[in-house]
Amino acid sequence: MEIRPDSKQLVELAHYRMPFGKFKGRYLLDLPLPYLVWFKQKGFPEGKLGNYLDMMLTIKDNNLEPIIKKIQKDFPRESS
Repeated sequence: MEIRPDSKQLVELAHYRMPFGKFKGRYLLDLPLPYLVWFKQKGFPEGKLGNYLDMMLTIKDNNLEPIIKKIQKDFPRESS
């Protein structure tokens, strides 16, 4: 079985910003690990944000942040 990540989703995740709260406006990548753990304990929100927060927790737990930083650098978000 071959695992293929969704490249569009990874680029979106790399540029996704927290839409509310104490860390509003920060990239999810820049959220502190304890905050992500707290959020998981309380329950991630439903939808895309919850999925992305869960993915970011997994990424941080496995020390994969350099991959997301490289995606941010190599695939800058187009300005709207």
